[in-house]
Amino acid sequence: MARNEFSCDCNVIHQEAVDEVIGKMPTENTFNRLADLFKLIGDTTRCRILFALDQREMCVCDLANVLNMTKSSISHQLAVLRRSDVVRCRKSGKEVYYTLDDDHIVKLFEIGLEHISHRG
Repeated sequence: MARNEFSCDCNVIHQEAVDEVIGKMPTENTFNRLADLFKLIGDTTRCRILFALDQREMCVCDLANVLNMTKSSISHQLAVLRRSDVVRCRKSGKEVYYTLDDDHIVKLFEIGLEHISHRG
C-alpha cells in the first residue's frame, strides 16, 4: 500500500495541543446547530436569496422578480430562513421586507462568497 504524504507516520501525542483543543471543544448540541446552519445555507436557491438580501432589503415580490421564481416559492424559502434566524422581516403596510438577520450572517455569507471567489 502506498504511503500518503499527508498522513502522520508516527505515534507521538502532543498532549498540550490535545488538552488545549479539548478544553475549547463546544458541546455536541453546538456542533449540531452549526451543521444545521450550514445545511440551511447550503441550498442554491437560499444562497441566491441571501445574495440578493446582502445587497439590500427586499420584499417577496422583488425577490421573486430578481430570481425569476414564484412569490410562493420565495415565501417558503424565506420562512425557512426566518425560523432559523438567518433573515428577519419588517412590515410596512401590506408589504413585508426582508433583510439578513444580523452582522454575523452578513459576514458568514460574504466570507463564504469571498472564499470560493478568490480561487477563480
